[in-house]
Amino acid sequence: MQLYELNWPRVDELSRDIPIVIPIAALEQHGHHMPLFTDSLLLGEVVRRASAKLEHDTLFTPLMWFGNSEHHLDFPGTMTASPRAYLDLLKEMIENFLFHGFRRYVLFNGHGGNIVPSQQALFELRQEFRDSDDLLLLAATYWDMATPHADEFEQAQMGHACEWETSMMLALRPDLVGDYKNAPTVPFGSPFKPGYRGWVMKDRSVPGHVGIPSAATKEKGERLFSLFAEGTVQWLKRVVAWDGQSWDG
Repeated sequence: MQLYELNWPRVDELSRDIPIVIPIAALEQHGHHMPLFTDSLLLGEVVRRASAKLEHDTLFTPLMWFGNSEHHLDFPGTMTASPRAYLDLLKEMIENFLFHGFRRYVLFNGHGGNIVPSQQALFELRQEFRDSDDLLLLAATYWDMATPHADEFEQAQMGHACEWETSMMLALRPDLVGDYKNAPTVPFGSPFKPGYRGWVMKDRSVPGHVGIPSAATKEKGERLFSLFAEGTVQWLKRVVAWDGQSWDG
């Protein structure tokens, strides 16, 4: 179900155990060849496909396109909340439903920069509602819902305006994709592992992408959409079936 299609009495009639899925994405630069709204467009399509198969088992809110993208601000066009404001925004969106007694929540993400804030927001909420033993607070990212076969792709993981994202945009909105064939390969890099280095995007990439955009195809994009949408459906079914107490779904 889509929240924007319902009136308030219909929402009030819902079981308080229905999962509330809040899609979160971003509006930020995606290299020379991809539109600023890439993350939101791709997540929106995954959600569209998944929600069509879940019927009345799950309630989806409208996609929140305003994300945590400060590390992309060196590239014009990026819009972002400050990190603390974004954490509070995520918490408050959930608190709107907590006020009415709903118990299962998913921050469903489509932007790498949202991963840590979404997890932290849920951590803080759990401390505030520590006596609510039947409260389920989950953060998930769509590209973790399935593992593409290695022999189908040049990349083994999601990048930024990369083979995977460019392929998906070619399947969804090819009219918005620029000259990806001549985009240089930008390695992912991990020179400080097992340590973690704080970074901004210009530290990693001059053109603003990471990965192998030139390997993208429309067919790969459709394959990725199918995998991620189906994986999302199966995972959300586990959320629906949760027994209300156990750690494992």
